[in-house]
Amino acid sequence: MEEGRDGEEANGENSVDGGNSNSSSRCNGSDIISFKFMQKILAEILGTYFMIFAGCGSVVVNQRTGGTVTFPGICIVWGLVVMVMVYSVGHVSGAHFNPAVTVAFATCRRFPWKQVPSYVLAQVLGSTLASLTLRLTFGGGQEHFFGTAPSGSYTQAVALEFIISFYLMFVVSGVATDDRAIGELAGLAVGATVVLNVLFAGPITGASMNPARSLGPAIVAGRYGGLWVYVVGPVCGTVAGAWAYNLIRLQDKPITTSSFLKTALKG
Repeated sequence: MEEGRDGEEANGENSVDGGNSNSSSRCNGSDIISFKFMQKILAEILGTYFMIFAGCGSVVVNQRTGGTVTFPGICIVWGLVVMVMVYSVGHVSGAHFNPAVTVAFATCRRFPWKQVPSYVLAQVLGSTLASLTLRLTFGGGQEHFFGTAPSGSYTQAVALEFIISFYLMFVVSGVATDDRAIGELAGLAVGATVVLNVLFAGPITGASMNPARSLGPAIVAGRYGGLWVYVVGPVCGTVAGAWAYNLIRLQDKPITTSSFLKTALKG
């Protein structure tokens, strides 16, 4: 969630893993297999793993203990784990943890398209591993499914996922791609947005905002009904949110750099 503060990155001239084309860490000039890029992929896997493990884990524990975590508690867990992981690995990989966010950054030329497949695979892998861990730990009863499924119509679910994903990406773009924002508060702002979205959209759609969050549990449980909702809604919403912020971005003001978040881009 921390991409795009440098103009060079916005033009796609430098990869997220930094360095120059003559670096000995590259193989045949490809930054896809560089050591630093693999570090970023590992950070995305681990970050997504812990996010899904904590967030979905709170859902499972709440089901198993008769509601002791409570719905507001689940919302807070999701927000806290997002905030913590952004601060933990945001300077390493950009802390996307979300295929929709990665695609949205790429459409705005704030992330290289050639690295999108690797990031998406890492995020889905992290989510699937976390879901598998929860299934092995708590069992796999259908009554304890911790994935996402619309409680209303598909049209309603897609619309709501689009709106909350738009909202999330709009905030991410503001705090993580604009030098005039207080970048050090990005994790807090993004985490708070997640809490708000889950509070009002959770009972209707599960408030996924993230294809990986829905894909992992679905793959492990073998439940794919309505899964397209959590791909189409978040991807379209985040892309629209990123471009909406670009429309209001003030380009005629002097840009200053005062955030640790740029280190993720410089490698």
